[in-house]
Amino acid sequence: MNAPADRPTAIAGTPARERLLAEVAALPALPGVYRWFDAQGGLLYVGKARNLKKRVSSYLQKDHDGTRIGHMVTRIARLETTVVRSEAEALLLENNLIKTLDPKFNILFRDDKSYPYLKITGTRAADGAGALSASHCARMAYFRGAVDKKHRYFGPYPNAWAVKQTIQLMQKVFRLRTCEDTVYNHRSRPCLLYQIQRCSGPCVGLISAEDYARDVRDAERFLLGDTQEVIDDLQSKMMVYAEALEFEQAAALRDRIGSLSKVLHQQSMDASSLSASDKDVDILAVKVAGGRACVNLAMVRGSRHLGDRAYFPQHVDDGAALSADDADARFEEDLAGPENARAMYNSPEAAVLEAFIAQHYIGQPVPPQLVTSHPVDSALLDALSQTSGVRVRAQHQPREQRRIWLEMAAKGAELSLARLLAEEGSAQQRTRALVEALDLDVADPAALRIECFDISHTAGEATQASCVVYESHAMQSAQYRRFNIEGVTGGDDYAAMRQVLTRRYARLAEAVAAGRADTHMGTAGRATLEVDAVDIVPAEVETDVVAAETPPTPLTAKARRPAARLPDLVLVDGGRGQVSMAREVFQELGLDIGLIVGVEKGEGRKVGLEELVFADGREKVYLGHDSAALMLVAQIRDEAHRFAITGMRARRASVRTGGSKLEDIAGVGPRKRARLLQRFGGLRGVASAGVDDLASVEGISKELAEEIYRALH
Repeated sequence: MNAPADRPTAIAGTPARERLLAEVAALPALPGVYRWFDAQGGLLYVGKARNLKKRVSSYLQKDHDGTRIGHMVTRIARLETTVVRSEAEALLLENNLIKTLDPKFNILFRDDKSYPYLKITGTRAADGAGALSASHCARMAYFRGAVDKKHRYFGPYPNAWAVKQTIQLMQKVFRLRTCEDTVYNHRSRPCLLYQIQRCSGPCVGLISAEDYARDVRDAERFLLGDTQEVIDDLQSKMMVYAEALEFEQAAALRDRIGSLSKVLHQQSMDASSLSASDKDVDILAVKVAGGRACVNLAMVRGSRHLGDRAYFPQHVDDGAALSADDADARFEEDLAGPENARAMYNSPEAAVLEAFIAQHYIGQPVPPQLVTSHPVDSALLDALSQTSGVRVRAQHQPREQRRIWLEMAAKGAELSLARLLAEEGSAQQRTRALVEALDLDVADPAALRIECFDISHTAGEATQASCVVYESHAMQSAQYRRFNIEGVTGGDDYAAMRQVLTRRYARLAEAVAAGRADTHMGTAGRATLEVDAVDIVPAEVETDVVAAETPPTPLTAKARRPAARLPDLVLVDGGRGQVSMAREVFQELGLDIGLIVGVEKGEGRKVGLEELVFADGREKVYLGHDSAALMLVAQIRDEAHRFAITGMRARRASVRTGGSKLEDIAGVGPRKRARLLQRFGGLRGVASAGVDDLASVEGISKELAEEIYRALH
């Protein structure tokens, strides 16, 4: 049904609407993915449909006024679609686009799939006498990265702590080695781990190849969940030793069985209640409150509860509203489900849960069993099964052990969300306190943008400047920038500050002067700011989309650098000297000097006694050591200091040890290069030294000194 004439959308009756309606009329009744764009080319929403024509037309034909969907519809200016062969392909494409393009109205989980694993390296021990070689002695190790077929991997684990705890357990029970091959190959006597009974000493032949191989097999079986079989085998072997009157060996196995039993008891597990196919389970609990959401993922692998991990999506309110509308459309198409079932699937929690499942498990191993706090659409599970090659089932009202797991995960989600809301509330309070303390003309504290600069060097060497950004009540690490400072006297922080501020704001100032950016503080005026900074520069991302029916034009989307605008506050780490330099730069660029504030260390340089120095002549301000505003200023200043120091140290290390020019000089080996760099404090010092100075270094002849001098000049 068309929208009433007295309540038109922003595109009603316009050429844009007519063009969109014509495009929708030409859409096929096939599965696919659609994308709505605004007039500026920004992506609003990505959705999938089993019937593109029916689903897309509902946006333009229904009355959405007064809703979040209506707010999005008023901004629609352009449509793009991609036809695929099945709902599974639509699911895969939809969520790849969501993660790649970050649409404004989709629930988005950041792509964080760097899960750790426990790796067992090397081949199993071969028969033979004496010490085992490293290549034939399996080793346990913590691993994070792409897995391969060369080694055996167990996991993934929710966090590094869970892996390390498992390694400690394996050491206590199975006594497998954890040392690097280089250490292992050079042992002449057992190490401390053997002395405290955490390793069986294969490096010096204190265990036979056959026994070590058995321990490795038992460890793998335990990690795979065959704990009872391992315990039964150990008990049988213990009885054999006891009957043979080998009581020491029997006692060792008794202790090992006791350790295993203790671990299982501590985990409150009842492995016997699980079938073989249910020993790998993911438990997903969702909590939504205060406009934020938390999905708590708990992992069970090999019948062992490995711990949990909390995820916090973005765009929860808008995304939930659009997802509910999609769910309504599916119910109408299928003519299925009673009204109470529709309400259950349309809840914000269900929308968040389905978004997490769809985005998280793409390209990630998925267990055959999911235990969820809310029901999951069967179509999503079918599509996930097709894309993963694993038959995935979901249960949202479990019993017995799974119910205990779900209750634990739900409690974890509740606590994690409460902690997040408390932290965000504290951050918002600090932002408001700073706005009030400095009387900033900012209508919305969330829009307050602060940029802070710091200079770092070591006695003038490897000078770097940092710029960190605070916006939306949080540090925006993706917008951090580092600047290599060149052409200034070493240790001249004032000249370094002049250079970094000029490089940061010169082009933006030109845009402001030309009227392409809004200079009013707190507004959303934008101007692209290109800087020659290093590090933390978002890489370009390309996504190729291929439709199944007809070869479409590939969809290419490149992630751009975040648009920059004139900040509402520019903090410099320093007192009147640095502020004066910043004021000169802003005056030369024609920018408002009232934006500049220096953070001057107080008496005795004690934390909490900092004073704020203003470039526009206002008196210095001391906010008080317990001021929320000062806490925010100190947080931003300390982050700028940390970011500058880490960059400077990395650059200094590369200069001192990299010395690529020295490496290219014939006759200058590692020892001579190290002596040169140590004597002159780095490559710059070597380059500034004369021939006689170079020849004074041990091992450097006059001829070689002349060669070095020619190569560096």
